Amino acid sequence: MFARTVALVASSLALSPAIASAETALNVIPHGQYAKAAPPPWASEPGILPADTQAQMYNRITPLFRNIDDSVLTPSADGSGYFKSAAIVAEDDPSLITSQTVSGTSPSAGAVSARIKRNAYGVPHIFSDTDAGVTFGAGYAVATDQSALIGFARSNGIAALIDLPGAPAIDLVLGLYNYTPSAKVIKEVTDEQTKAIEATGAEGKQLLNDIDTYLAGMNTQIAEGGGKPLTRTDIYAMNGIKAQFLGEGGGQEIQNALFLAGLRKQLGTKNGTAAYNDLRAANDPEAAVTTTKAPSRAPKAVAGGKGKGEVDLVAGSFKSSALTLPGAKAAAATKERQKASNILIVSGNRSATGAPLFVGGPQIGFNSPGLTMEAQFSGPSISVKGATTAPYPGYMLIGRGNDFGWTLTSAGADIIDTYAEKLCGGSKTKYSYKGKCKSMEKVDAGKIEKGGKTVKAIYWRTVHGPVQGYAKDAKTGKTVALATKRSSRGRETTDLIFNQRLTFGKVKSAADYVDAAKQTPQTFNSFYASKTESAMYTAGALPKRKSGVGGDLPVDGSGSYEWAGFESANAHPAVINPSNGLIINWNNKPAKNFLAGDDRFGAEGGLQRVQMLEQEVARFDKLTLANVLAAENAGASKDVRITTFWPTLKAMLAKGKSPSAAATAAVAQLDAWAAAGGSLLDADGDGKTDAAGAAIIDAAWKDITTAGLCPALGASGCKLLETRISRYEPSGQYSGWHQYMDKDLRTLLRRSVKGKYALRYCGKGKVTTCSASLWKAIDKATASLAKSQGSDPAAWRVANRSIEFSPLPLFKMQYSNKPTGIQQVLTFGP
Repeated sequence: MFARTVALVASSLALSPAIASAETALNVIPHGQYAKAAPPPWASEPGILPADTQAQMYNRITPLFRNIDDSVLTPSADGSGYFKSAAIVAEDDPSLITSQTVSGTSPSAGAVSARIKRNAYGVPHIFSDTDAGVTFGAGYAVATDQSALIGFARSNGIAALIDLPGAPAIDLVLGLYNYTPSAKVIKEVTDEQTKAIEATGAEGKQLLNDIDTYLAGMNTQIAEGGGKPLTRTDIYAMNGIKAQFLGEGGGQEIQNALFLAGLRKQLGTKNGTAAYNDLRAANDPEAAVTTTKAPSRAPKAVAGGKGKGEVDLVAGSFKSSALTLPGAKAAAATKERQKASNILIVSGNRSATGAPLFVGGPQIGFNSPGLTMEAQFSGPSISVKGATTAPYPGYMLIGRGNDFGWTLTSAGADIIDTYAEKLCGGSKTKYSYKGKCKSMEKVDAGKIEKGGKTVKAIYWRTVHGPVQGYAKDAKTGKTVALATKRSSRGRETTDLIFNQRLTFGKVKSAADYVDAAKQTPQTFNSFYASKTESAMYTAGALPKRKSGVGGDLPVDGSGSYEWAGFESANAHPAVINPSNGLIINWNNKPAKNFLAGDDRFGAEGGLQRVQMLEQEVARFDKLTLANVLAAENAGASKDVRITTFWPTLKAMLAKGKSPSAAATAAVAQLDAWAAAGGSLLDADGDGKTDAAGAAIIDAAWKDITTAGLCPALGASGCKLLETRISRYEPSGQYSGWHQYMDKDLRTLLRRSVKGKYALRYCGKGKVTTCSASLWKAIDKATASLAKSQGSDPAAWRVANRSIEFSPLPLFKMQYSNKPTGIQQVLTFGP
């Protein structure tokens, strides 16, 4: 789920039982176990640490950058260190300082009971003599620890299950909205999810039984406070939030079409189409990949302008029909999704000790209350520890068992398409499908409230899905309705079968893990490691489009271009025991020739943030666990522009002449910053990034990118490009215009380039003009900085990118792009 997972996984990676053979087993979850503003009853027990303890630990390691040694790897029992123990512990372990016995009745298992014991961090360890008892106890503990989250998520999540236009469920939750779904919608999603689960057979039956037992535990706890009982529908709804927030990809065909139309209007049909395909970068051959092993049936990219059934839109003609949330600005056609997660695992042959090394986890934002919580589940068939969350019925989301571990990253594979419905019958709510004029369905989905303001949740739906708005077909000049279709729709909760297998010890090998990962319709990169094996599989219900039909632009919805089912496993990126012993992923392209989803517009180009991790790992021949952690920590606080793009920019500057001594001095500061590692740290705590280069590149970046791309695109073209990909994404550093500029500048410098662009952008292809324009951008920035901060470039500073938890504050910390859902640091014996 998750926007960061750096995984260097070995072909013979050993993740043995923590108690028996783990040399080091650590973790940290920065948002902690409970919200500071809404503490649960157990938080006042003697010995329980404050709510922000783990956030302080997480923040404490950031300023160390690369300067990490073995002392950092000592587990902290009192919150004074950097990590706590991640060992699976016995029930009588002295670290467990509170104890509670809970009991009740499960609809499927009868009388059940569990012992809930907590350590100083408040982490619940659930013990029971029966598996059903563990599931019941998990429900009780989750209802206790995530009550604030559940309160906002239980209804808001239904918006995700129905793809309510303009109302992403995660926005409703974090924005503290109150969505009240209609009875019709509640019945619809409940029936859909239940039937989809039942269709999976015996595992689906167990899942429903586990949900009911889990709910019995949750409702036992809720009844103690007089709250409203939870139902299966609430579990489905909360799982929908995770599915939408982290497990979807694609669906931005409208934005793509408007961008293409705008470029054609600006540059002409030929050059506009060429520029679109350059910048789309659907399958850049220079992109960093997790495995060079391409899927044996990888769908081919279809260039914009050449797709069968493609419907081009008139520039500026789109009118959104999405909801506008109370107190919010008008809804956009689409919204960028979270790009979360990273794992870093080094095989024994790269390890200084011969033992595999593992650092990483999911990055799902800085939220309080947290979207995940830590737990240990221990029963006859269950022995797991890690991060779980409210919609998981006693199942572990990410973590480890006795002899294996796993994690996920968001894959963003294209599982959503947009269909252009041809209107008929003189109405905007009638459309042509398979030769018939059909009426759209008007869905009264309830209402959304906030701050005393209410919006009715009403939208129109076709056979493909919700209508997002209307635009003019460029070919016919007629208005079309634009509706989205998602492959995982109606079966989001079947994703839990994957975690059911992991939790109940049914995964015994890498092949078992891959087979388990295949069960989810959501799009994730899944990673596994055991004593002897490692694996990656990119999951998701990948639509099988007809030959020649692209997934990047709207397609004719009249019935001739429907999906022909779903792609088989050989179309998915996968690797077991890679020959090089490494698996590296930070939401980058999972495999060669695997197309970037259309919502990853330009973001899988030749430069990737994952290269910052590769650079750090490459500093060592043989690595210790401290080295690997240092690599992750340093990569998390670097500026991707200076660490990946600067060498090319510097080479282009060398082709010209500096216009001033100040510009020369500024470039020297940038060079020194790059040589020192490109850190964005505020080590002295003055609220400003220590490196002068950070102030210089921020001040110059807009003009640098304008010089780099706008000569060919024009001012209007560059303004359009900003609607598809930001010039620089400061929080996650996943994408930016440096990814385009690097390829273009290297082409002009006559360097080796794979996948050259059809057009030349900087200086319109002239090296001297390009170099001069880039120097001018830097010179302009230095003049501005000198005026505001004095004449010494070494003294220039920019405010540090501090991070604050939301929606409930915890405390402000300095910038670091590390895992947040859980970060694990592990090494195991050979």
